[in-house]
Amino acid sequence: MNYSDIRHQLHQLAEPSGAEVFTQQFIINTLSGFEPTHIHVFQNSLNLLAVYDFGPGGSTILIRGDFDAVRVPETLDLPYASRTPGVSHKCGHDGHTTILLGLAEQLHLHPLPKGRVLLFFQAAEETGEGAGKLLETGILEKYRPSKVYALHNIPGAPLGAVVCKEGSFTCSVISCDIELHGRTAHAAEPLKAVSPYPAAKAIADRLLAMNRYDMGQDDFRLLTLVEFRIGEPAYGVAAGHGVLRFTIRAKDDELLQQTRAEVERIAEEETRTAEGLSSDIAWKEYFAASNNHKDAVNSIKTAAETCQLEYMEKEVPFSWGEDFGLLTQHYDGALFGLGSGEDQPPLHHQLFDFPDELVPVGVKLFKTLLEKEK
Repeated sequence: MNYSDIRHQLHQLAEPSGAEVFTQQFIINTLSGFEPTHIHVFQNSLNLLAVYDFGPGGSTILIRGDFDAVRVPETLDLPYASRTPGVSHKCGHDGHTTILLGLAEQLHLHPLPKGRVLLFFQAAEETGEGAGKLLETGILEKYRPSKVYALHNIPGAPLGAVVCKEGSFTCSVISCDIELHGRTAHAAEPLKAVSPYPAAKAIADRLLAMNRYDMGQDDFRLLTLVEFRIGEPAYGVAAGHGVLRFTIRAKDDELLQQTRAEVERIAEEETRTAEGLSSDIAWKEYFAASNNHKDAVNSIKTAAETCQLEYMEKEVPFSWGEDFGLLTQHYDGALFGLGSGEDQPPLHHQLFDFPDELVPVGVKLFKTLLEKEK
């Protein structure tokens, strides 16, 4: 298999979360040539689970690769540029999926002596839905993996370096929409309106004051205001409606839930300050913290050493979220980073492009990890 060709084709297909129809079919077509024991296709999502059975005994290991793209326009002049307007692989999931397909090829060419491998090709990671959808099917209760693993490329880390830590590896994250409903009036008579602005500003100020920026502390939490909108683009109308959108992240799930309760309390308190004003909150895109099990981390470290890769112990979690955390809530395992280059632009940046030379590194690392687990 030509890894670069596969990644470039996936890069061109780039589809957003929940709409990865052509990407899914491409994966199925490619996988079929590597003869898995079974490919599970699901009714509730575009997830895929390829099963390789190698006989009785040994462990059942799940390895995940995500394949959705992000809503960032392709601006790089690439011969394999995304063909989907406004959508591109600026998080490197094209590379993650190519690694998993490369691992499938290796399992086909060089079978393990025993045990079972589950290759989880995940849709809708960016919206925090894919892992939960797999759990909903109950399929993992049938296979009961003893370990679950995933990697994510890490811009800024040396190319091919393995980045990991025990415990929380990525933060717990959730987003919310706070809507304020007042009453409009003619712009010439604004006092007859019930403006959402004073309450909206007070809510925003109080929520932003909750931030604790030191990742080294247990009380780390970050509330980011991503939208603040009052009224509509109509010069003759005094505003009667407002929207605040926040992304909230905390070091662990417990602190995130505490923060969520505080957000709801503050929104309710500030709404009550204006007669005729009401509010509601919608919670969206929850990502559980990815908690790495000690034994899984040790296995990753051993595999990295066997492959002669630099191993970097991370001191604090990454502040971004990853829905692989839902899997580590149910099964022992670990998420780790694979350096995509010290000069690589950050994730979701328009200039980001997954380095082709990282694919064989990831394939070899996962194959070595599986051999160690047996």
